[in-house]
Amino acid sequence: MAEHQGTAAPDAVMTRIGQVIMLHRGGDREEARSRFLDLWAEIGEDGDPLHRCMLAHHMADTQDDPADELAWDLRALSAAEELTDGRIAEHHHSLQARAFYPSLHLNLAADHMRLGRADTARAHLRLARETVGALADDDYGDGIRSALTRLEGQLDGGGPSD
Repeated sequence: MAEHQGTAAPDAVMTRIGQVIMLHRGGDREEARSRFLDLWAEIGEDGDPLHRCMLAHHMADTQDDPADELAWDLRALSAAEELTDGRIAEHHHSLQARAFYPSLHLNLAADHMRLGRADTARAHLRLARETVGALADDDYGDGIRSALTRLEGQLDGGGPSD
């Protein structure tokens, strides 16, 4: 079977999520948010955890209100907790569920920092650091590690505690 950009098999929902991610990265935040909401309604709260995790993780980035962003990031974490390596391998042969956690906890730390909850932000940074070993030594892994260091620096620079 031919490999499709590292994926094991095409997944129409993941393709659609990817299209909305590209729309958002292209600068159309409102349209991306609207399409993500439509997809979320289609997938449902009990849908495929990979779909829910990826959609919620990226939907959080389209939010204007930090509390709404936190809510979506929490949905992503909850879905990730249901993921299995087998399900992820159906999408991408070399990914493992534990590799999702550094980014998810990084986002939660950033959410809590924006909401003035420095202690909770630090707790999520600790969780991200504990799982960072699951990341590959590639551009993505380097980016997550750099973002963790930057956020730690911002928190160490001061800010309100919980």
